[in-house]
Amino acid sequence: MRRLLALALLVAAPHALHAADYRSHPQYPAFAKKLVEKHGYSRDEIDALFEGVTHQEKIIELITRPAESRAWHEYRPIFITDARIEAGRAFMREHAETLERAEHEFGVDREIIAAIIGVETFYGRISGSWRVLEALATLGFDYPPRASFFLSELEHFLLLVREEAIDPAAITGSYAGAMGGGQFIPSSYRAYAVDFDGDGKRDLWNSWPDVIGSVANYFARHNWRFRETIAVPAAVPQSVTPPLAEQGMKTMSAAALRAAGVVFTEGVSDDQDVRFVVLQQAEGADYWIGLHNFGVINRYNRSPLYAMAVMELAGTIRE
Repeated sequence: MRRLLALALLVAAPHALHAADYRSHPQYPAFAKKLVEKHGYSRDEIDALFEGVTHQEKIIELITRPAESRAWHEYRPIFITDARIEAGRAFMREHAETLERAEHEFGVDREIIAAIIGVETFYGRISGSWRVLEALATLGFDYPPRASFFLSELEHFLLLVREEAIDPAAITGSYAGAMGGGQFIPSSYRAYAVDFDGDGKRDLWNSWPDVIGSVANYFARHNWRFRETIAVPAAVPQSVTPPLAEQGMKTMSAAALRAAGVVFTEGVSDDQDVRFVVLQQAEGADYWIGLHNFGVINRYNRSPLYAMAVMELAGTIRE
């Protein structure tokens, strides 16, 4: 009987914990203490911010099966559609002057800026409806595989809303806490967002100039090379496919790939660091060599599928 009672308590404990808000979470006191001691909050301020902020199990489900876990032939149709291409071309026409200014000031191709916004939010149509405070709390306190990362982002979020005088309870975004037209996580918002419309605010929800300038600034700060090729197709003999496929996105020299039998343009020098990319189709696979700018896109999102989608969308909306 005692064993059954103990088992019942163990099963019920997480549900009881999640029924309350995060102020009752065992890790909350240490997090609140850090904010008080490191950033000058009062404990009452922190408690008020987290009142009613509760665990969202759906967020845990979503982060365990992201779109990037799909095969390329399943992932590509999400982002490379006639509707998104036409929306991208319309976006480039509508914001031509701002995109030109961003390209000139930051040295980032305008169609890349537009493609990032297109993949991230479908040009503002899909920017996320989760309360960012609740999403980051759920992942920071209740998602052990990346808890330290999301607790850090939660800390950045609270600093961001204080710095920018934003109501934290009103901010919505993706299930992973990304926000605005360019889907910046809080640390990226603080580090790379810019006031590109000159109104004294960095507003990635309501100002397309700020979104465009901020995406361009992010890429410039990560050493984007203007008009450089992003990736080139490759031919791979069947005998060398398995060991290379196991390498995934590991960076290696072009010389090492050629030595393994991979064939691609001689315009890529042997000493250049490249990424071997495998795109799974319904039958077989396609192979690409990701170059420097491919790696820069992967700073925004580390999936090779994401980088390929951005590259393809940029190419189709360029006019």
